Amino acid sequence: MSNTSLTNAAVTKAAEPFQRRQFLRGALAVGIFIPATGMLASCVGGGGTTAAPGGTVSAKNPFGMADKSTVDAVIFKGGYGIDYADFAGKVVEKAQPGSTVKVTAATNIAQTLQPRFVGGNPPDVIDNSGANLIGINTIRAQLEDLTSVIEAKNLEGKVIKDTLYAGVVEPGTFDGKFVQLNYVLTVYAMWYSASLFETNGWTVPTTYDEALALGAKAKAQGKYLFGWGKEAATYYQTMAIASAIKEGGDDVRLALENLKDGCWSLQPIQDVFAGLKKIIDAGYMQPGGAGTQFTAAQAQWSNEEKFLLYPSGGWIENEMKTQTKAGFKMTGAPELTVTTSSKFPQKSLHSTAGEGYIVPSQGKNVAGGKEFLRAMLSNDAAVNFAKTTFSSTIVKGTIPADGFGSTALVSQVKLLDGAGSDVFSWNFVDLYGLNTDQLVVWNTFLQGDSSVAQLTSSLQSITDKVRNDSSVKKVTVT
Repeated sequence: MSNTSLTNAAVTKAAEPFQRRQFLRGALAVGIFIPATGMLASCVGGGGTTAAPGGTVSAKNPFGMADKSTVDAVIFKGGYGIDYADFAGKVVEKAQPGSTVKVTAATNIAQTLQPRFVGGNPPDVIDNSGANLIGINTIRAQLEDLTSVIEAKNLEGKVIKDTLYAGVVEPGTFDGKFVQLNYVLTVYAMWYSASLFETNGWTVPTTYDEALALGAKAKAQGKYLFGWGKEAATYYQTMAIASAIKEGGDDVRLALENLKDGCWSLQPIQDVFAGLKKIIDAGYMQPGGAGTQFTAAQAQWSNEEKFLLYPSGGWIENEMKTQTKAGFKMTGAPELTVTTSSKFPQKSLHSTAGEGYIVPSQGKNVAGGKEFLRAMLSNDAAVNFAKTTFSSTIVKGTIPADGFGSTALVSQVKLLDGAGSDVFSWNFVDLYGLNTDQLVVWNTFLQGDSSVAQLTSSLQSITDKVRNDSSVKKVTVT
C-alpha cells in the first residue's frame, strides 16, 4: 500500500501533451502550500548542506559525500516494493566508488522511526509513506532543505530541476522550506477490469446513482460493487473527498485543508456520504472488509473478481501484479460525482506527487542521503522505476507510449489527458497524520455499523482535535 503514487506519462507522444500543459503545475497548483510570508513556496532559497566529515565537493560529488561512507536508507515497503530503492543504491555505489548503501524496508514508518528521531540518530534518507507515516508537521524543523538537490546536476550532467515536471517543489515546501521530495506521480482513480465490463456490456458509472444501479447488476451475477481491506478503509475517504471537491469545487478543498469548524458537514461532502451509504445499505459493499488484510481484499477484486470497482492510486497494478487474473485489463476511471452538474467536470482528476522522501539533519551522512536522492532522479533510476512498478516518477520522458505493456499505465495517461488542467489534490491528512484515527472510523462505516451523521461527527472530532491543539503548528492553504 502506498499513501500516495501516479504513473509517469512521458513518452514521445504521451509526453508532449504533458509538457504543453506543464502537468504538475496543473496537478498541484490547487493544493499548493502558501507560506506565512504570502510568497509562493517555489521561491525558496537554497538550503545548507551538512557534508559528512572528510567529504570533498566536486562536480561528481556535489554534496561532499565522504569517501567510502555508508548511506542508511529506510524505505516504505508498500505498493512499489523496495527493489527500485536497491537499484538507486547501486547507482550511488557506482557513482561514489567505495561507498555502501544500506536499504532497509519498513511497513510502519512512524512506529519504526520516531524512536530514532527522539534518540537523535535518524536514517540518512527516508521514504516517509504508508498509512502510518510520520506527520511531516511534527518533524519538519529536523529536516534538511532539499533545494540543493534539485539545483545539482544529475548523473547525466543536467541540472535536476530542469528534468522534472513543473511544480514538484510546492507540495513538499512548508513555511518556505523545501523539506520533502515527492518522487512518484500518482493518479487516483476508480479501478476496474475492462475485460469483465466488456464481457457483461457494463458501462463504468460516473455518478453515485449510476454506481448504485450497477451494484444491482453485479448482485444479479453474485458479485459486489465495492470491497475493502482494513488497512485501506480510508481509500474510500480519498474517493469521497475527491467526489466532494468535484461536486463543490475549491470551497470544499480549502475548508478541509484549513481544518475549518464544520468542514465535514458541507453539503457536497454530505451528499457524497449519503450516496456511498445507499450503496452500503443496499448490500453492494462486500462484507468482512474490516477483518480482511488489505492485499487479500484487493486480490478478491483483481484475481477472483468478487467485486467490480476499487478506489486506489496508480500503485495498485504493481502491488497486485502477482495476484491479478490473466487478461484482467486493469483500467482506471475518474472518481464519481453526485450530479451531472458538478462544479468541476466529471473527468477532473485527483492527482499529485507522492512517496515523500526526506533527509533528516541529524543523520550521520546527510550528504549521502542527498546523493541517494540524486541517484533516484537519474534517468536510469527513473526509467527502472517506471518499467518495474508501472508508475511514473517526477522525472520527465521516461515512459513509452505503450506504457511498457501496462493497461493501467496507459489508462492513467488517458485520464490525465482527459482531465487537462482540471487536476487537484490536498495535503491535510498526511500533514497532520490523521489517517490512523480515520481508519477506525471508515472501517466502521463501510461495514454498515454507523450512519452518515456518526461518520461526520467522528471525522469532525478528529479534525477539531488537531485544530484546537495549540502545540500543533498549522499551515494555511489558499
